[in-house]
Amino acid sequence: MGLGIDEIVKVAPVVPVMVIDSLEDAVPLAQALYNGGLKVLEITLRTPVALDAIKAMVEALPEDAVIGSGTVITPKDLENSVAAGAKFMVSPGTTPELIEAAKQCPVPLLPGIATPSEAMNLLAHGFTHMKFFPAEAAGGVNMVKSIGGPLPQITFCPTGGINLDKAPTYLALPNVACVGGTWMAPKNLIAEKKWDEIETLARQAASLER
Repeated sequence: MGLGIDEIVKVAPVVPVMVIDSLEDAVPLAQALYNGGLKVLEITLRTPVALDAIKAMVEALPEDAVIGSGTVITPKDLENSVAAGAKFMVSPGTTPELIEAAKQCPVPLLPGIATPSEAMNLLAHGFTHMKFFPAEAAGGVNMVKSIGGPLPQITFCPTGGINLDKAPTYLALPNVACVGGTWMAPKNLIAEKKWDEIETLARQAASLER
């Protein structure tokens, strides 16, 4: 049995959210982030090589690396992610079909919400851990704090517009386990294959307190 979503969100304070354009970058990028202390990695299904990138990372990285898929939108995305070896999945939002498929899926989903109604709907289906997205655009720290008042049983991973400066204010909230972000693996450093610089940024992110 793999880790539950409640355990995955506690592994590191930051989950890198990656868009992989070139398959040859997948393993060195994952290795740099892992070596920097970020062991939970989300690869978005936004590019043709995403599923192959997940497979390659799962094979190349140590056992304790937790490789997952993001931008999961349909039940087919769930199936493909499981087949690729993903240990968790993340969606930007939900549909009734996705919720039902996720309840039957052997790999856990971190579903996305932006409002209290969406959060209550998922809670009714048994989900207690959710992605708050797009975090900064949807009200930021104040919104997460406000939802925590009436719905303290939900734990969030806010993602969207968060950087190294903004992350600590989210991580200080009692209903936030971790944040998602792209700042530790910027496109220019990936393009230039500056894996050591990415590792340094990862180490900085991994040292954030919560």
